[in-house]
Amino acid sequence: MSKDLVIGLLIPFIGTSLGSAMVYLMKNELSGKIQKSLSGFAAGVMVAASIWSLLIPAMDMVDQKLGKMAWIPAVVGFAVGIIFLLFLDNVVPHQHVDSDVAEGPKNDSLRKTTMMVLAVVIHNIPEGMAVGVAFAGVLSGNTDLTMAGAMVLSLGIAIQNFPEGAIISMPLKSQGIGKNKSFIMGVLSGAVEPVAAVLTILLSQIMIPILPYLLSFAAGAMFYVVVEELIPEATGEGEDHSNLGVIWFSVGFSVMMILDVALG
Repeated sequence: MSKDLVIGLLIPFIGTSLGSAMVYLMKNELSGKIQKSLSGFAAGVMVAASIWSLLIPAMDMVDQKLGKMAWIPAVVGFAVGIIFLLFLDNVVPHQHVDSDVAEGPKNDSLRKTTMMVLAVVIHNIPEGMAVGVAFAGVLSGNTDLTMAGAMVLSLGIAIQNFPEGAIISMPLKSQGIGKNKSFIMGVLSGAVEPVAAVLTILLSQIMIPILPYLLSFAAGAMFYVVVEELIPEATGEGEDHSNLGVIWFSVGFSVMMILDVALG
């Protein structure tokens, strides 16, 4: 692996780790308004990254071959990505930070904190795959994907991973878990990203012809996370409803769009 590739694969993990380290710098649990703002920002980044770094390149790859039908790989891959995350959501026991209800198959042997980490792991899998497939496209040399563009995607995911790391580690500390253990659990939740990225690169090297489908697959998986988890967390319901999530969604979307267009 080249130095740039290794750095690119580790950047999102570093983002999660730095966010988890907030457990040492902040005394109290994140307020509801801050959590909504961070979730909205993360959602905006992921949506922009899915569009500019995954879906558009997927269609550009097959534009000359399929012409007006270039949307086919994007739609098919996107749908399969949604189905894949829906499958994980139903077979892996997990619990979101802001929820008192566990999801997936019932498992009384797992502690709430473990299921909270599993929820973030599910969230991180498509992000790792997205980074992996972007760098796989660069390595193939047969696409318009560039190292700079892949790095921008990696950086964008790292930016949204920073608040994610804080969102997982801070509540763990507030539940009485020590700072060190809360930090470690936050870091471990992000460790799945470089693993998923490397596995995706290895698999994609033998599946270069379907690379557009893989890019769209990653986009669909990321959209599932945004709609199923981040948007509900960002907007809230009833008395918890807030426009902060919407405002910060637009900020996150704009930041990622600017990075991708200006640097990618």
